[in-house]
Amino acid sequence: MSRFEESITVDVPVRVAYDQWTLFEEFPRFMDGVEQVQQLDDKRLRWRAQIAGKTKEWTAEITDQTPDTRVAWRSIEGAQNDGAVTFRPIGTNQTEITLRLDAEPEGAIESAGDALGFLQRRVHGDLERFKEQIEQQGGNGKGWRGEIHGDEVQPDPVEIRNR
Repeated sequence: MSRFEESITVDVPVRVAYDQWTLFEEFPRFMDGVEQVQQLDDKRLRWRAQIAGKTKEWTAEITDQTPDTRVAWRSIEGAQNDGAVTFRPIGTNQTEITLRLDAEPEGAIESAGDALGFLQRRVHGDLERFKEQIEQQGGNGKGWRGEIHGDEVQPDPVEIRNR
């Protein structure tokens, strides 16, 4: 299993950065190789991506989500992919984002790419593209503000008020 950690500072408030990150279906806009992310429910995401020339699919489950602080996940079906992203405010208009990723390369091509640092560079590039996107476009205020802790899901308070 390979483990990567990469951090970047974005010039937006923590709420803007976090809210944009929780719009999972927009990940293909800044994540290289990601073709589609489908949010199945508050906890589960279905991914499709090109990795080492092959289409990979997996389902991930969010295991921990705290607004403006952290989103953690683990794959529950398909390609192995676990990780967490954390958000730390730096003053009022900057946020440090740290992405930790554990991935299991499959086969000789993925293992060779991993040994050559391919995935680490991809993660770095994804964070750079996220920074560019969020700083140029800002957030749309549509992030999910609910919480997930293990099997417990606390719905977004805004969604509850609007029912």
